[in-house]
Amino acid sequence: MVNGNYTNPGGSGRGSGGPLAYMRRRWGDDLPLVTIWITLICVLVWLVQMAAYLFRSQNYLFVLVNQLAFAPALALRHPWTFVTSMFMHSTNVTHILFNMITLWVVGPVLERSLGRWRFLALYLLSGLGGDLGMMVYAFLVPNGWNISAIGASGALFGLFGAILVIYRRMGMDIRSMVVWMVINFCMPLVVPGIAWQDHVGGFLIGLLCMVALDRIAGRARSARSFTIRWVGITVVFLVVITALVLLCNATNPMPPM
Repeated sequence: MVNGNYTNPGGSGRGSGGPLAYMRRRWGDDLPLVTIWITLICVLVWLVQMAAYLFRSQNYLFVLVNQLAFAPALALRHPWTFVTSMFMHSTNVTHILFNMITLWVVGPVLERSLGRWRFLALYLLSGLGGDLGMMVYAFLVPNGWNISAIGASGALFGLFGAILVIYRRMGMDIRSMVVWMVINFCMPLVVPGIAWQDHVGGFLIGLLCMVALDRIAGRARSARSFTIRWVGITVVFLVVITALVLLCNATNPMPPM
């Protein structure tokens, strides 16, 4: 929660200490550092992308599509794209703007609820879940191997799935959130070029991960037991995602290296 009574001992005036000091005054000890760093990384990467796009457009397209974007057909050849793709965005400013605003709507709430490391694990697992969603689609629909995607949407939809579980657990009214999620899931029907498979995969992994964290780790009787359980949950989800990716890749038409 925002602590309106927090004061910064190191500052004496409004705006003293710069942006970080301002954020510390606003959030106090609950400063959402992981959300801040994810935002900074995404924005900095996007600025580099824009510079490359404006000054070296031909090289930009080659590097983006073939080296950094997530493409199911090239996923095992370029395993780093499982991570790089979730911190990149299209050159359309509305893409990164919408995603970063969305991150700041749910990120600080979840980070304060889960803790920084658990929030980071949830974010990354949800992003990988988005990649898995694209792999499953390619496994089921042959032309799915020819698509590629970038963006934080898969991870963000995972955060929505997680916060849905938390709000439900707290007995809060989630009808407005469900309506909002349905609208977002339906956007690919009217807006072309949206990787809805990424959204579905991220949402399911974030939802299931939060359910497991609540049902298993939440029943721990000590801090040590709780830590062991949530680390175990993270490892299990990583193993399951990896196994499903390998299974889907069995039908990849791209010949192995």
